[in-house]
Amino acid sequence: MKVTPLSGFPEFLPAQRVVEREVIASLAHTFELHGFAGIETRIVEPLDRLAKGGEIDKEIYVLRRLQAEGESAAADADKQLGLHFDLTVPFARYVLEHAGHLEFPFRRYQIQPAWRGERPQEGRYRQFTQADVDIVGRDVLPFHHDVEVMRVMVDALEALPIPPVSFQFNNRKLIQGFYRGIGVPDVTAAIRTIDKLDKLPEEAVAEMLVSDAGATPEQAARCLELATIRVPDTSFVAKVRALGVTDDLLDEGLAELAAVVEGCSSVDHQSVTVEANLRIARGLDYYTGTVVEIFMAGYERLKSVGGGGRYDALATDGRATYPGVGVSFGVSRALVPLVADGVLSGTRSVPSAVLVSVADEASRPEADDIAAVLRARGIPCEVAPSAAKFGKQIRHADRRGIPYVWFATTDADGVTTHEVKDIRSGNQVPADPDSWKPPAEDLRPTIRVSTGSTNEMEQDQ
Repeated sequence: MKVTPLSGFPEFLPAQRVVEREVIASLAHTFELHGFAGIETRIVEPLDRLAKGGEIDKEIYVLRRLQAEGESAAADADKQLGLHFDLTVPFARYVLEHAGHLEFPFRRYQIQPAWRGERPQEGRYRQFTQADVDIVGRDVLPFHHDVEVMRVMVDALEALPIPPVSFQFNNRKLIQGFYRGIGVPDVTAAIRTIDKLDKLPEEAVAEMLVSDAGATPEQAARCLELATIRVPDTSFVAKVRALGVTDDLLDEGLAELAAVVEGCSSVDHQSVTVEANLRIARGLDYYTGTVVEIFMAGYERLKSVGGGGRYDALATDGRATYPGVGVSFGVSRALVPLVADGVLSGTRSVPSAVLVSVADEASRPEADDIAAVLRARGIPCEVAPSAAKFGKQIRHADRRGIPYVWFATTDADGVTTHEVKDIRSGNQVPADPDSWKPPAEDLRPTIRVSTGSTNEMEQDQ
């Protein structure tokens, strides 16, 4: 029977999975270096919690049993559960549910799959993995956490073997204050409209600012003038001031954005750039201050591969409000195209660094003992599946990508000698199972990065 792949549910082959696993491990390592605790939330939430503005998103996958058992009430409850489509909604519920056991400000990272029933395309999948990092306070969360969280993600992506990324920052207070200062009637609608600049031409956005936000053509033109400011430093402050708009909220937004840009630019990163881009709006209503979008060089067609910002009301239980700031990186969104294009691959498809050969089936217990000694010392290995000729066992190791083959020979006096062969170079040397170890780069599979088009270069990360 021919199996048809399901569109929008990407699966990696073993060597490709190495890439995903190593990226996730690197992200977690950086987050933990900064003191963030890893959590994992359940994959389902009540549909009313997943609803946006009281309306159920048609892209939510609903969870229900094929055949309901027991009372109808239980079946009805199952019908009201949906798979989470991001990690923010379950995190908000998690904070409310466990607030009595958390120490605030609560520093959390979460790397988990999510599900969204949208039309599959490159970079947008029905099942995908995200990596989120957030700091949440109780009632108050000082602004310096905005700078801290953004710097954490800058460090995390700098450590990954991916193409250069650009962090493009803005501030909702800056946008709101500017629009308020020029008298735009519906500031929220104007922000949603400006957020469409990456999909629509400026002329269309200007018309929508008039029709949807109630702006005059002159006000629409000024909104677009603000959106054209994009600089790699804090010179945006003078450029905005030159537009002649005054507003207290605008002043606050300018100061905060300058602090974020300076804070994230203060460390010399090789593959991460930072910009103030005043067209970045992020249309979600819950953002209240810092906003960011992350773009990957050479893959601008994916749009952003990450984003986030400040939200002053992540959740409330009626007694306390939980403000937060966070940023998300689309692990699947970035990696699936990179793997498909051959930019990233695993150095081998199996964890084994050594294949222990078997001279004959009678000697298999001895081969198992050698493997056990190597494993006890942290060296991944496996025993040959059959006592074929050594040439065939070497070819078996080569097909699996295993770099070393171990040979043990016992003479007539019962003395066993050991040798290990690097099948890539052909070099074979004496070895002791109690002390030999492969070079660090061969111990486990890692990520291979291929760059260039005509002169392709490879390097292991």
